[in-house]
Amino acid sequence: MGRFGSVVTAMVTPFAADGSFDRGAATDLARWLVDNGNEALVLAGTTGESAVLTDEERIDLFRTVRAAVDVPLIAGATTNDTAHSVEMTEAAVDAGMDAILAVVPYYNRPPQSGLEGHFRAVAAAAAGLPVMLYDVPGRTGRKLEMETTLRLAREVPNVVALKDASGVPYQTARLLAEAPEGFEVYSGDEPLSLAFAAYGAVGVVGVSSHWTGLKQRELWDAVAKNDYATARRINAELFPSFTYMNNDDCVFSQAVKVAMGLLGLPVGECRLPLGPPPPDTTERARRVLADLGYPIT
Repeated sequence: MGRFGSVVTAMVTPFAADGSFDRGAATDLARWLVDNGNEALVLAGTTGESAVLTDEERIDLFRTVRAAVDVPLIAGATTNDTAHSVEMTEAAVDAGMDAILAVVPYYNRPPQSGLEGHFRAVAAAAAGLPVMLYDVPGRTGRKLEMETTLRLAREVPNVVALKDASGVPYQTARLLAEAPEGFEVYSGDEPLSLAFAAYGAVGVVGVSSHWTGLKQRELWDAVAKNDYATARRINAELFPSFTYMNNDDCVFSQAVKVAMGLLGLPVGECRLPLGPPPPDTTERARRVLADLGYPIT
């Protein structure tokens, strides 16, 4: 088991009908997630629509969920602006967060030297809190190279983990073979979690784990016992949820918000530029949840 457990959800940010941040819904959702298999939560990550949250809303989200649950909370506190990232990291520390999720700066496409300087600045601002790097080149436009990750892991004491959404598990295998003891990798791509687990990943930072948290806990428990037959069976059961989450017409945040509404946890719609989900999303979600045994009508 990793320092944040094995199943961590990148929580959606609930909005009210008028589009404002919904504190009550955030409280209810966070508690539901913890009751349904999640050992830690990421707040204001990509799935949490961090790009459209104001700084004040982000801090409000941190404080609201901190008051609601006692599991580790990992703050998505960084942007593509290092100075702003430092400021928000300091705010996350003040809000009682347990760790920082630091995404590769997006759009800027900085060189590896710039990425390294950015992450060193964030780690210094974290005041000793653990920092989880987040490599997701499909969204950021720049891959965090293994050599950069290793240098940070070896030289910056509180850079302790990587959320890996690079889509190349064999490179993760090499990273884990060369990383210092105690450095952990979390799968950031649920369809590849089993492959990452075979190479030594300790868990997943997921999205479908909003409703599959208990199943994913079973999967990672099976991995811990080297029971890969059970892990493969559970993984097959989860694939409809994985494929439901993301396509060109409906992205993760939209899909999750529809599913949670069907489960009796209304969290509103996404803000533009995501906006409302396609019309068929509700029916697709209903099928996925019903197949998992949820009493969906």
